[in-house]
Amino acid sequence: MGRRLLGVHAEDGFLLRPGMRVGVLGGSFDPPHVGHRHLSLEALKRFDLDRVIWLVSPGNPLKPEAPAAFTRRMVAVREMTRHPKLLVSDFELRTGSRYTANTLALMQKRWQGVRFVWLMGADNLIGFHAWKDWQGIMERVPVGVLARPGSRLKARFSKAARVYAQARLPDRSAGLLGRVDAPCWCYVNIPLRPENSTAIRASGQW
Repeated sequence: MGRRLLGVHAEDGFLLRPGMRVGVLGGSFDPPHVGHRHLSLEALKRFDLDRVIWLVSPGNPLKPEAPAAFTRRMVAVREMTRHPKLLVSDFELRTGSRYTANTLALMQKRWQGVRFVWLMGADNLIGFHAWKDWQGIMERVPVGVLARPGSRLKARFSKAARVYAQARLPDRSAGLLGRVDAPCWCYVNIPLRPENSTAIRASGQW
């Protein structure tokens, strides 16, 4: 699975040390856009993270349409993440993992001692209960939820939010998210941006 040096794997090309607080933003990024970057930078600040990994998925099991070619998406993601604290990984492609719960288990095994935080927009929290082993995700790592246009109220009253209501960290304590154990999640409001991948594809710009 690759050479290992001081916690870094040659195929990833970045260093993660035990104790680091690392957000993981997964998705097909079809295409990546400034909204993804904005969400990542806000997550770094609001959740007091050391790094954010953009985890580019080969495909989304919940979407019937296949995304653009993986190589094309990776090139676009690398262009969008030119920031010292934003990292890019093809971990799911290399491990053959199709589901987030399994991916996170593999990442925790690979980078032992790193405190991972799963990141998602509020629009994803609305349908989170449809993800495979979604409760396993909540029980494995803290989850940081960031506001997205048109999703604030629905996200707060989603099934996942209701089931894990007692595990919610107040937004005023968002900076502690990477330091506490799961299950724990935190919803934060951030300045909103209108970009979304579906609209970009429909406009023919991708």
